[in-house]
Amino acid sequence: MSSSDIFIGETIGTALLTLLGGGVCAAVTLKSSKARNAGWLAITFGWGFAVLIAAYVSAPLSGAHLNPAVTVGIAVKDGAWGDVPVYLAGQLLGAMLGAVLMWITYYGQFRAHLSDPEHIKDAKLGPEDPHPHDVAGPVLGVFSTGPEIRNVVQNLTTEIIGTAVLVLAILTQGLQGDGKGLGVIGVLITSFVVVGIGLSLGGPTGYAINPVRDLGPRIVHALLPLPNKGGSDWGYAWIPVAGPLVGAALAGGLYNIAFA
Repeated sequence: MSSSDIFIGETIGTALLTLLGGGVCAAVTLKSSKARNAGWLAITFGWGFAVLIAAYVSAPLSGAHLNPAVTVGIAVKDGAWGDVPVYLAGQLLGAMLGAVLMWITYYGQFRAHLSDPEHIKDAKLGPEDPHPHDVAGPVLGVFSTGPEIRNVVQNLTTEIIGTAVLVLAILTQGLQGDGKGLGVIGVLITSFVVVGIGLSLGGPTGYAINPVRDLGPRIVHALLPLPNKGGSDWGYAWIPVAGPLVGAALAGGLYNIAFA
């Protein structure tokens, strides 16, 4: 795979991932959506199908990492780090593009939701708040993850554990013959693993398990002209980045100890 193939494949694939994954969050959350209040099962299966579609589209070009944690896990396994920056650049760009496309798709629903007085008060912005950009707004959950209980140790550990499960499953069950990316059957297995992680481990933090899936849309949330959107919760933003990277490194190390 050339660097250009990797970059294009990861950009397209991660854009599809965040478009469809963010799309199910928007569908379940926003006022005037036909799927509003569909619940956690809809979100977990929506993200699983998002992985399935995005990975099958991008696999021929880049091997469908779509996640810096997967890229780091494979690099730890193989000891090959040369293409990692290209993967990460495509993934972050794609995650931001997908979030913008999701916003365009649900533009009317965002306007309706954020003009509703019930939700405007949830923005919690005012002169009495010394850090308004750190306060999660009423639609941030459509773009990025957030904990139900704020506890740095628990939140970070949850992301580490969830990502370690994902990456270990990919390294043992999902890679194609050359070990550089997801194979045809591996894509299907990984999609079900994502659903399983969401159902079993997603409750505490919303299971980012992917740094750019959280960071890219969070940046877009901060930049988009959404009235009454509230803050982007930058005080929490490092956890869904650091946790998955640590979990991926641990999974890669465990693979080399136990399976290699």
